[in-house]
Amino acid sequence: MAERVVLAYSGGLDTSVGIGWLKDATGKEVVALAVDVGQGGEDMEAIRQRALDCGAVEAVVVDAKDEFANDYLMPALKANALYQKRYPLVSALSRPVIAKHLAATAKALGADSVAHGCTGKGNDQVRFEAAVAALAPDLTSLAPVRDFALTRDKAIVYAAEHNLPIEQSKKSPYSIDQNVWGRAVETGFLEDPWNAPIEDLYTYSEDPATPREAVEVVISFSEGIPVAIDGKPVTPLEAVQLMNTIAGGQGVGRIDIVEDRLVGIKSREVYESPAGIALIAAHEELENMTVERDVARYKRGVESKWAELVYDGLWFSGLKRALDVFIDETQRHVTGDIRLKLHAGTAVVTGRRSGESLYDFNLATYDTGDTFDQSLAKGFIELWSLPSKISARRDLAGQ
Repeated sequence: MAERVVLAYSGGLDTSVGIGWLKDATGKEVVALAVDVGQGGEDMEAIRQRALDCGAVEAVVVDAKDEFANDYLMPALKANALYQKRYPLVSALSRPVIAKHLAATAKALGADSVAHGCTGKGNDQVRFEAAVAALAPDLTSLAPVRDFALTRDKAIVYAAEHNLPIEQSKKSPYSIDQNVWGRAVETGFLEDPWNAPIEDLYTYSEDPATPREAVEVVISFSEGIPVAIDGKPVTPLEAVQLMNTIAGGQGVGRIDIVEDRLVGIKSREVYESPAGIALIAAHEELENMTVERDVARYKRGVESKWAELVYDGLWFSGLKRALDVFIDETQRHVTGDIRLKLHAGTAVVTGRRSGESLYDFNLATYDTGDTFDQSLAKGFIELWSLPSKISARRDLAGQ
């Protein structure tokens, strides 16, 4: 039996041409793997058939939407994961689940290598290969665009010469990646960071400037996971899909950022993640109600590190696993309801309630009859500021 390579297959130009390109360059049979993470677009069966038509010896399709939502998006939500405080890791979260199925398919079919369609300039090459290395260290990772100089112009020529079933007449000026958590758009005129995004870039969200009535939605959480929206039970996948519709209809979740790529360059990116931004806003506020002060303060630093690890392709690293344990522990009491007002591109919390709340009205109120003993504050402040007072005396004496 000939050696095999399993290619992460999207159905687009680069990975379609990559099937023949890989076979020519390595002599290996190519198995195409298409993973459905809620990216929408073409029917997965059509993508599977295209892979076979382009020369794959086998084409495997995996429906990973629920797995993606349960095992990747929900940990990100618990972590309030925003890279550089703004980017909800749209592409970074999908790569480890795809890599997991790459490794599993390679093992099941006896392949000795895997491949992807990433360039040598981006983050995704690292995410795929680092994940595969952690899951199946004996596999070799190949990248035809990067390793075998498969440029886009060469790909177009190759597709034409080999009569590959790829439509090029509607070539997009942008590079787009999307899944159920959001969309990432780059290149084209966006490479000039002075150029403002145009409305044609967006498909998950409506124009926030369009006049419309505000919408309120109540999201119910159980231990950090959304379990109902407006009282209707939902799975994690359904919660994300529904919030994409509701929040996206109000223009929520648009992000325009110059980000620091792992490979060392700065890149201008436009994202839209209506569900991601709205759910994180709600989850963060419920944590404010239910998580002890010192735990909450420490968790914010953990969240930043968690987002950096995932962005940098280290989903399966030891540190990431250890931080997951901490984050899961913080979620034990993150149960309750958050009311969100969605309007003109914003998601604003207007109400919160929880049976696990640490908010005590009788302590917080300024009305007569409160249970907070203000007479204790004077002595507390004296002791709290004592180290500062002692060191200030020393500093003044030395002047």
